[in-house]
Amino acid sequence: MKAEQPGEETPSLELHGVTRLPEDTNCLACSEDGRYLCLGHSQGLSVWCASSLIRVAEWLQDRLEITSIQMTIMTETTYLLGSVDDMGVARVFAHQSDVIYLLSVINIMEDINKRSIFLTFELSEGGHYGAASVSCNGAFWLEVYHFPLAAWLKELEMVQSQKQDPDSPGDVDVKWSPLTMIIKIKLPKIAAGRASYGLPENSQTDYLTHCLALDTIRNNSCQSEKTSFNRDSGNTKETNQSQRRCTPHFLLPCGQFPDDHRETFQPGLPVAVSVWWSGSHNLLQYLLHKTQKGKPGRIFISDVEPMPDVVWPNAKGILCSAVSRCTRYIALGLDDALVCVWDRQSGAPLSVVLVPAANSPFLSVQFVDYWPVTAAELHISTAEKIYLLVLCKSGEIHTVTTGRRTQSCTMQLTQRLKDSRDIPTITTSVPFLQGLSLVVQRNGKMFVQDVINKTTVCFLTPPTSHLIAAPCNPVYALNTKQQTLFIRGDQDSSCSASSEEDSQSQLFSFCFAESDLMKQYVASQQHQTLGPVPPEETCSLYLQQRALSVDERNKAVRQTWEQLQETAVTVQQRQQSCSQPNNINK
Repeated sequence: MKAEQPGEETPSLELHGVTRLPEDTNCLACSEDGRYLCLGHSQGLSVWCASSLIRVAEWLQDRLEITSIQMTIMTETTYLLGSVDDMGVARVFAHQSDVIYLLSVINIMEDINKRSIFLTFELSEGGHYGAASVSCNGAFWLEVYHFPLAAWLKELEMVQSQKQDPDSPGDVDVKWSPLTMIIKIKLPKIAAGRASYGLPENSQTDYLTHCLALDTIRNNSCQSEKTSFNRDSGNTKETNQSQRRCTPHFLLPCGQFPDDHRETFQPGLPVAVSVWWSGSHNLLQYLLHKTQKGKPGRIFISDVEPMPDVVWPNAKGILCSAVSRCTRYIALGLDDALVCVWDRQSGAPLSVVLVPAANSPFLSVQFVDYWPVTAAELHISTAEKIYLLVLCKSGEIHTVTTGRRTQSCTMQLTQRLKDSRDIPTITTSVPFLQGLSLVVQRNGKMFVQDVINKTTVCFLTPPTSHLIAAPCNPVYALNTKQQTLFIRGDQDSSCSASSEEDSQSQLFSFCFAESDLMKQYVASQQHQTLGPVPPEETCSLYLQQRALSVDERNKAVRQTWEQLQETAVTVQQRQQSCSQPNNINK
């Protein structure tokens, strides 16, 4: 790949205006097979054919504005949709035969004073589960739902057969099977006194309790400092611990699980959800279902507030996270510019990397699925090489290369930006292009960046009459099957529209596969580094890694405990100092 030469002008490629968008289109989503686009807008949502961009179905309701939308495949012809509106109400839909069916309104508001607001709502791939971040009267928690897909498919089939029956009435009233909340996760609260300053040796439960208690100590210390600062400054408002929000990730089968759980696992279905809370040092994992001893089959977790099944402790607080496509690896962006990658298969950190980003907290971290492989590397197994893209709040962008038996290294792509308008709001790896990322800045500029050669490949610009809509929160979707970008553009206020129709928002597209400039970057499947691995190969690799990494894992555990002990002692000393008012007055 040829690097940009000094003085060489970066080419600009124009986006194509393809169609007018419904009023106030707030979100876009694309199905995994690339066949459909789903649009959330005022008065409801609609589904469009991604190739012809013809609206094939819509669901409308007055005084409703959809602000978040997701789409996943249930069967070859049936799709599940999840949405959140501007009032924080979540809904689940099915799209089949060019009809949208409302299956469930999850948080119906019976008492407006006790209503739960859904801040986020995410579907697992395949639509078996959904996770909702919920707020109610200042408290936050996570709810995980199981969807009765088999029952819904039968009910959809019944609706289709009744519609085809000439003797049936026009409208078919169906009572859809209810979904089930299988787990409600709150911020674990463990008494600080239960944290020992030695290495727990009794059981795994002692270890989990120790880590959670240390997190409680840190949080209480932080709250005490904030309260003391507010008191000294005359501000009596105290920070509520319940304001800590959580970030979930669905996880596929991988790593070590109890023997009585293995038979319940199904390929492609999530088995657990990982959660971290803002301000926490711990990454928590909860199983989505468990088995009862002596009884076949699986049961869902009860309404009792659950304890995590696995805790991954970190020396610093978690700021952001990402999960690899196969969900084996979890990358965490931590305080003090640390990136930790956990390997779920071995149950230990794969690597901890220091990124040279001083005084610039992380904003996001993500995996790069496709990375160019040189001719010299073709004979070397690159299955365990991991590539990450890290975005800082200052606008700096870094790449991280790491992995087992790999020397970790970092590279800075962009410097700290002086003008806040140049700070990226979107920096995302393009799944089907090797080593390229799509960047959208606050000033509305959009370009494709080569993260290997640290060059700008090209700018993507709408026609002069339009601008990228809401560049601080762009409305866009990447169709990986068609290798196409869809993004919303608005009429430039400095250009007068000839008609009311021209002033409407437009859907713009750019097909990377049709661009001669992009053809050299198109990824082939053989360079896929983080895809699914056959079970036999996974087992063989796991046994080899466990045998070769015994000393490494023991050393990592000792170092982690030493860091936790030092942190606990420091926090305890700080609390004792704060509890002595005479010293403070002096």
